[in-house]
Amino acid sequence: MSAEQLKDRITNGLANLRGRPIVSFEFFPPKDEQMEKTLWESIQRLTPLQPRFVSVTYGADGSTRSRTHNIVTRIQSTTSLTAAPHLTCVGAPREEILDIAREYWAHGVRHIVALRGDPPQGSTTYVPHPGGFAYAVDLVQGLKSVANFEISVAGYPEVHPEAPSGVFDLDNLKAKIDAGADRAITQFFFDTSCFLRFRDQCAAAGIKASIVPGILPITRFPQLQRMAKTCGAGVPDWLADRFDGLDQDADTRRLIAAAVAIEQVQQLQREGVDEFHFYTLNRSELTFAICHALGVRPAALAAAG
Repeated sequence: MSAEQLKDRITNGLANLRGRPIVSFEFFPPKDEQMEKTLWESIQRLTPLQPRFVSVTYGADGSTRSRTHNIVTRIQSTTSLTAAPHLTCVGAPREEILDIAREYWAHGVRHIVALRGDPPQGSTTYVPHPGGFAYAVDLVQGLKSVANFEISVAGYPEVHPEAPSGVFDLDNLKAKIDAGADRAITQFFFDTSCFLRFRDQCAAAGIKASIVPGILPITRFPQLQRMAKTCGAGVPDWLADRFDGLDQDADTRRLIAAAVAIEQVQQLQREGVDEFHFYTLNRSELTFAICHALGVRPAALAAAG
């Protein structure tokens, strides 16, 4: 076991002993100076919550690769956080992707989120890069050939929109875990029973790795609807009803969003879930509030409580 893995296990063990769920956060590369300022303010705000790791996304077609790299290496070198870059199969041959992995390892990065990736903009069909990794399972195998990375992969409680069936999708997830992935982080969802069924299906399929629910605090409902359509996530009628008429009322939207997410994570917690991954959209306020409700608080506050 590496020193990094030992440190991670000790941290997680202490968290569990005090009944504190384990959390991780996702960020994306900012497009302009103001968005970059917001990103680093959010990282600073969430750092005291001691996440297991923070991930940084790629663009859909690998277009933000250099920006992702710059953010990851800055997090790794200037903060106490563990940075986990996304790597995808899209837009590059095998050796180029493995060179990126080797460079990350040289910078002290030990955790990668390995994904197939989405088709380039303007394309509706995924076509593997000639000479590249065809799918995430191949990427996981390739990363493990470079070094003993800790690897997270994607899971889909409502089935990947391109999968021919739920059985196929589950088999694909098991193949990624068998190839060396350590955990699956799910696509966001709002039907808790759907996640719980998926967790049971994974167990029945012999998947022993952690299935971590991906939680999306809702900042803007129309944006959520577009994202859900793209990734095949369901948006229940009751959720649409809660946000109905609030397009011009940001304050009430935030209150409703916090209430929805806190209700969701507490229900999952009652079902034995003790690890959560938050899609922050580079904002800290809602994620911080939800973590507070979960009992994930800065060390000083937790000690005082």
